Amino acid sequence: MGIFSRFSDVVNSNIHTMLDKAEDPEKMVRLIIQEMEDTMVEVRSTAVRALARKKEIQRALEQLRHDAEDWAAKAELAVTRNRDDLARGALGARERAVAQAAHLEQEAATLEQEIDKLDHDIAQLKAKLGDARQRQKAITLRRQSVSSRLKVKTTINDQRATDAMEKLSRYEGRIDRMEAELEAYDLGTRDLAEEFKTMEENERVERQLEELRSKLRAQKPVRPE
Repeated sequence: MGIFSRFSDVVNSNIHTMLDKAEDPEKMVRLIIQEMEDTMVEVRSTAVRALARKKEIQRALEQLRHDAEDWAAKAELAVTRNRDDLARGALGARERAVAQAAHLEQEAATLEQEIDKLDHDIAQLKAKLGDARQRQKAITLRRQSVSSRLKVKTTINDQRATDAMEKLSRYEGRIDRMEAELEAYDLGTRDLAEEFKTMEENERVERQLEELRSKLRAQKPVRPE
C-alpha cells in the first residue's frame, strides 16, 4: 500500500511532519516523490481525456446547430410548397437536434468545471512535488555533510593517523639535527671567508683614502719662499 491512498491525501499532506517522524527521511522522501509523480501521471491522463472529450463535444455541438438550422430551413421550404407533412417531420428533426445540443451543452459545462478543478489540482500537486524535491536535496546534502564530517573525525581519532603523525615528527627532528650538523661543518669555513672579505674591503677603503689625500695635496697651492 502506498503512502497516499488518494489524490486529496497528497495535496493535504504535511511533508515536513512526515519526514520529521520518519526513521529514514531520505528513503521516505524518495517514496513520497515517487508516489506524487505517479499521481501526477494519473491526474494528467484524466485531464487529457477530459480535454479530448471537450473537443469532441464542441465538434458535435457545431454539427447539431448546423443540423437544426438546416431542418428549420427545410421546414420553411415545405410550408411554401404546401407540404405540411414534410414540414412537421423537419420541425421534429430540428427539435431533436436542439434537444441533443442542449444535453451536450450541459455536459460541456460540467466538463469545463471538471477541467478547471483538474488544472487547480495539478498546480497544487506541482507545488507539493517541488517542495518534496527541495526537501530531498536538503536531506541529501545534510547526509553527505554529516558523512564527510564523520569521516574526518574518524580519521583524526584513528590511532594509525596519530602514530603516523608521531613518526613524521620524529623524522622531522632527525632532519633538523642533520641540518644542524651540516651547518656546524660549514661554520669555520664561513668565518674564514668573512675574514678575507673584510680584509679586502679594508684594503679598498685604504686605497681610496690614499687617493683622496693625493688629490688634495695636488690641489694645494705652493707658497713662495
